[in-house]
Amino acid sequence: MPAEPPYVLILYYSRHGATAQMANYVARGVDSVVGINAKIRTVPPVSATSEATTPAIPTEGAPYATLEELEHCSGLILGSPTRFGNMAAPLKYFIDSTLHLWLSGKLIGIPAGVFTSTSSLHGGQETTLLSMMLPLLHHGALIVGVPYSEAALFETQSGGTPYGPSHVAGTDNQLTISEHEKSVCQALGKRVATIVAQLQNVK
Repeated sequence: MPAEPPYVLILYYSRHGATAQMANYVARGVDSVVGINAKIRTVPPVSATSEATTPAIPTEGAPYATLEELEHCSGLILGSPTRFGNMAAPLKYFIDSTLHLWLSGKLIGIPAGVFTSTSSLHGGQETTLLSMMLPLLHHGALIVGVPYSEAALFETQSGGTPYGPSHVAGTDNQLTISEHEKSVCQALGKRVATIVAQLQNVK
């Protein structure tokens, strides 16, 4: 059986759909790099009720991520809405289950980036992005941001940071992803995938 081509795992949690939409734009950037594939995955919600169970397959959207997919990825991009300036609990819960990958050093040296969505312009975008970087640093990943050579960072009137793509969704999640926000999403995906291709010597 032939080996799977190098892929960037885009791993996100989305409550109202904005972060999921961003994941698709990030994936476009990844897929624009020849020889590198995007693999979009989500994580299940968590519940305070211990008896609550989640179906093994989501009713819609991306499949749930497995630790095996994380173990074998060549690049990783995490996405989450902000929760009081931090990543959402479901994504943190999944990351907290990666101890054996940390012990084995499986993620050391892989390029990794982050993206987020907030309801307000100053709703904690940068702190949420930084919160997702912390476990990546512990895993030994190479943090990838968006340089200011990306013109959308200068032109955006909503989301978009050098730490990673961001989106202002509005209090009722009514704001669509702007063209500048889309550009920053695609720029991050392309940059991570380009570094993966260089590390993997993909022609």
